[in-house]
Amino acid sequence: MTSAGRVYVVDDDEAMRDSLALLLRGAGLKVRSFSSPLDFLADYRPQGQECLLLDVRMPHLSGLEVQRKLVERGATIPVIFISGHGDIPMAVEAVHRGALDFLVKPFDDEALLQRVNDAFEGDLRRRARRGTRLHNIAALSARERQVLDAILDGKTNRVAARELRVTSKAIEYHRARIMRKLRVHSTAELVRYCLQQSA
Repeated sequence: MTSAGRVYVVDDDEAMRDSLALLLRGAGLKVRSFSSPLDFLADYRPQGQECLLLDVRMPHLSGLEVQRKLVERGATIPVIFISGHGDIPMAVEAVHRGALDFLVKPFDDEALLQRVNDAFEGDLRRRARRGTRLHNIAALSARERQVLDAILDGKTNRVAARELRVTSKAIEYHRARIMRKLRVHSTAELVRYCLQQSA
């Protein structure tokens, strides 16, 4: 279990919040607890390695609505839902929206700690991949960046050539170099690669 991570616990059940905080702190983790999802959303600012334990059913705002608002903000914090209700459609929606897991109360302490550890390790891997992607894109030449921007804008080789005042063959050459440097094999893969740099 990593000791560098921060876990946010959002649950309107005080006994559950206290129990989770005690368990997580005992594992060497930093914990911030909130009884209100609105208070959490008002307070939350991304700050490094972290994950969110989020109750599904709460007054004023459900856990799924909190997740939706985080997604709208572009927040990438790993989310583990906890619930006293084995609601399969809710679990499906939560995971579809990117939740790491959906645990039904009462759950095994070790299983929860393992999922939190998985969240941190996955977050570190995402950050490492993002760092590699950013490095590779930054290594492109100025002209290659211009051609890449044209590709991402959906422009044809002919349109890109006209705008950059070069030949279509030059655009094809730069496109091939970009794909070789970024190790992708199709335009669709190239677009996905570039979109993932902010993930």
